[in-house]
Amino acid sequence: MNEKNSNSMARAERYYQDYGLRARELKEEGKRFIGYLCSFVPVEIINAAGFFPFRLRGDVHEPITKGDTQLETIACPFMRGCFDLSLKGMYDFCEGLVIPHACDSMTRTYSVWRYSLGLPYSHFVNIPHGVSEPALEFFKAELNTFRKSLGRYAGRDITDGDLAEAIELYNNNREKARALYELRKADPPLISGSEVTRVLTVALSLPVTEATALFDEVLAALRDRRVSPLQKAPRIMVDGACIDNIDIFKLIEDSGANVVADNLCIGTRDYWPHANTEGDPMDALSRRYLDKLNCPRTYRDKVGETYEEDLESRFGNMGALSREFKVDGVMLYVYKYCDPFGFEVPARKAYFDSLNIPVLYLEDEYSAGTTGRLRTRIQAFLEMIG
Repeated sequence: MNEKNSNSMARAERYYQDYGLRARELKEEGKRFIGYLCSFVPVEIINAAGFFPFRLRGDVHEPITKGDTQLETIACPFMRGCFDLSLKGMYDFCEGLVIPHACDSMTRTYSVWRYSLGLPYSHFVNIPHGVSEPALEFFKAELNTFRKSLGRYAGRDITDGDLAEAIELYNNNREKARALYELRKADPPLISGSEVTRVLTVALSLPVTEATALFDEVLAALRDRRVSPLQKAPRIMVDGACIDNIDIFKLIEDSGANVVADNLCIGTRDYWPHANTEGDPMDALSRRYLDKLNCPRTYRDKVGETYEEDLESRFGNMGALSREFKVDGVMLYVYKYCDPFGFEVPARKAYFDSLNIPVLYLEDEYSAGTTGRLRTRIQAFLEMIG
């Protein structure tokens, strides 16, 4: 591994440990940032308006203190963690905030975010819960409302050309992110799950062109690896919602497994789907975010006559991933009070059971303090499938 490529991995680690460091540097140069929560926010529109999208995250090592003075503790701990750091001024370089209609914890607290942070710009993106032509038409209208609102704040029109250029940038970025997964197909993989998650998370804090350049450098560094630093071990896929920290991956890997695939928001669910580059860019964005992001918050009509056929239509992407990456077991990791994923746990387990893939269900707080309890269960599961 040459010095330049080694530096790229060190830079990713630095930006991960001090999340927002690059944004603060660019803010001093006059660059403008809009913060957002959740994969359902169309970052292409933010980019096309001349801002840099910045994905807010929490910190599992930071106790939630200020956040719990304004939000009830039965709200999603991940969302509360993001809110807590925002109140503590960690993201004060963001001049705006965009929150989507993703789950109740986000939707019902938007007014609290807006009031508490007092930012110059804020917007709520209303997203239908079904996938149909009327729903897509409604969502396109909502995205156009967001487009006009952000354009007014930016003092410029967001043209179709601006949007088409942003779509190309993000499609290219997501293609490079997907290339990281190709290096996980080897046995043992050339890159660990914690390394992938670190790089993917950091990329969401950078301008898209810098994130793509980071992917290129990291890919070059990893391709220089002649021998994997990992050992052959059970190959695990992690399924769940938004995991924006590497702790759970390190715990799994330290327990004697390799995390080779995921079905996560900061992972394949967000990074793999592309937006179409032909035709109306707003059509492309509405279809990408409503139809292509396979999240349990979006209802899809039953397909097939049997329960098994319905499971395949809903979760077939996970089955394809498990075959493509030769998965030995799945860890279904869900935050406490995450209703969209919590309600789907039985169906997801039933689907993996139908594929004869062992599943470990973990419900967790958004805190590093639960490591000991999780380690015992993870080690027992790995012994069972090993």
